[in-house]
Amino acid sequence: MIDGVATDSSSTPSNEKPRRARRTRMTGAERRQQLLEIGRTLFAAKGFEGTSVEEIAAKAGVSKPVVYEHFGGKEGLYAVVVDREMRRLLDMVTSSLTAGHPRELCEQAAFALLDYIEEYTDGFRILVRDSPIPQSTGSFASLISDIATQVEDILGREFKSRGFDSKLAPLYAQALVGMVALTGQWWLDVRKPKKAEVAAHLVNLAWHGLDGLEAKPHLIGRRKA
Repeated sequence: MIDGVATDSSSTPSNEKPRRARRTRMTGAERRQQLLEIGRTLFAAKGFEGTSVEEIAAKAGVSKPVVYEHFGGKEGLYAVVVDREMRRLLDMVTSSLTAGHPRELCEQAAFALLDYIEEYTDGFRILVRDSPIPQSTGSFASLISDIATQVEDILGREFKSRGFDSKLAPLYAQALVGMVALTGQWWLDVRKPKKAEVAAHLVNLAWHGLDGLEAKPHLIGRRKA
């Protein structure tokens, strides 16, 4: 006790500064991954134009030059985010096509896209926006075309077995995949009905439409060309 005041012998001496907790330093790979995740979230919420390098850096707790060091700027970060999401979606769809029956293959393709929307919502929001910069892997439309190419072979074999012109398989593949993709964009926001029910209705339309195909479809209106 000094001058009637109790002292705590465990307290920090006045001539010593309190120790700061050490901040764990990220590796270059960890920092890059952090910036990608932050960029992905911001691009999904605000779009490319609405997101700034300053905001990305602030969210990461770094200075702007760090973002430039890893990606060369906002455009570079955006391009990497889009490229990763496009590859992820394409991989999910192509790896899902394992069944032997054509109807189940349609179900698997529909589920793959809906699974991606459900699990990687931010990524899908980014993909369906109009990209403001050229992408090395193309646009969402070209991605859908890539997925349709996977379906082409399936439809080609089915057409051949039914006596239809297999050269038309690419057209039908684009139509089917486009139908699922547009429905997915709608379901992204409404989330009703449940995923399995959406898949069932998509396949119902696709399968029973295919099941009742005319070998040589004809037009009933006045216009013939």
